[in-house]
Amino acid sequence: MPDIVPARLPGHAVVWAEGQAFPLVIERDGGMAEGVLVRGLSDEDRAALDFYEGGFVYALHPVNVDTAEGPHAAEVYFPQTDRWRPGADWSLDDWAARWGAVTMGAAREVMDRRGSYDAREVAGMLPFFRARAWAEQIAAKGAPQTVRRASGMEDVDYQGVRGTPYKGFFRIDPFRLRYRRFDGEWSAPLERECFIAFDVALVLPYDPVLDKVLLIEQMRFGPIHRGDPAPWILEAVAGVVDAGEAPEEAARREAVEEAHVDVKELRLACRGYASPGYTTEFYHSYVGLCDLSGRDKGLAGLDEENEDIRSHVIPFDQAMELVETGEINALPLVMLINWVAARRDQLRAG
Repeated sequence: MPDIVPARLPGHAVVWAEGQAFPLVIERDGGMAEGVLVRGLSDEDRAALDFYEGGFVYALHPVNVDTAEGPHAAEVYFPQTDRWRPGADWSLDDWAARWGAVTMGAAREVMDRRGSYDAREVAGMLPFFRARAWAEQIAAKGAPQTVRRASGMEDVDYQGVRGTPYKGFFRIDPFRLRYRRFDGEWSAPLERECFIAFDVALVLPYDPVLDKVLLIEQMRFGPIHRGDPAPWILEAVAGVVDAGEAPEEAARREAVEEAHVDVKELRLACRGYASPGYTTEFYHSYVGLCDLSGRDKGLAGLDEENEDIRSHVIPFDQAMELVETGEINALPLVMLINWVAARRDQLRAG
C-alpha cells in the first residue's frame, strides 16, 4: 500500500485553473503549496496517474518538498501548456462540495478508456464525461410522483453491466435487470443496452413584436444513418448542459453560440426524457423572447465542435406550415412551436 504523508512545496501555490474545476500548481515567491507526499507507488500506479494527468496536459517535474521528517525529493505534476490560466487560491473544501462527485464520475470514464485512447484524445472527451456526471446530479432531484408509481429503485433489481460496454466519445452500457411488475411479481431478467447521454438545453427564439421565430439548420448524422435523403435538419437551438451549469445558463449560451442571439427572457416549456426506453438524454426546453430584427440567414457555430449552422427567421405562421408539411421533422422543435401556438396571444400582449 502507498504511504501518504502531509507535505509542503515552498515557493509555490495551488490555485484554481481559471474557469475550470481543477487546480494548478504555480510558482509564487514566498508561497507554500500544501499537499501530500505519496510513497511506494508501483510502476502501474505511476502509469495510471500519468495517463490521467496527461489528459490535462500535466507532466511530472522533480522538486524538493518539506515533510515532518525533513526535506524529501519528490515529483509534482505541472501544466505543460499555457491553455490554463491561474485563478484564485484553491480551496479543497469548495472543490469537494461543488465538483467532487462530478470529478469522480468523469475520472472513472477517463480511466475506463486507458489502453484504448491516448491521454490527449481523452482530454477532448473530458467535458462530455463531466457533463454526463453533472446530469446525474441534476437527475437526483427527481420529479413528482402523483399519478405514476411512487416506488423507486427498491423495486428494480439492477444486476449491472454485462459484456463489454462501448466507451468512446459516446457510451453504450449493456445491462441486465429485473423489476417488480404492477401485479407485485418480479419480471423475467431483461438484457438490454442504454445510450448514456447528457442533459440538453433547447431554446426556440421568438420575437413577439415581429411574430417570428428563429430556426437553425445543420447537417445531422441520424438522418444519414436512417437512410433519409435530406440530412440537413431544421431544429431549435440546443446544446449540452456543461458540468456545473444551470440549464437556463446553457440555453442562453447556446443561443449566442448557435444563432448570435441574446435572449431577453426565457420561458420554461417543459423538462423531460427524449426517449426513456433506451437513452438517458434529458431535455430542458425553453422559448426565448428576443429581438430577431436582421437575424435571418446568419451563420454560426463553434469551429472546435465542427459546427456549421445557418439560421432562418420566419413568420410564425410559416413555421406552423412547415410542421404541417413535415419539413420540420425534429420533434423537440415541433413541441416548442406548438407551445408558442398555445400561448401566442398572451406572449404578444406582453
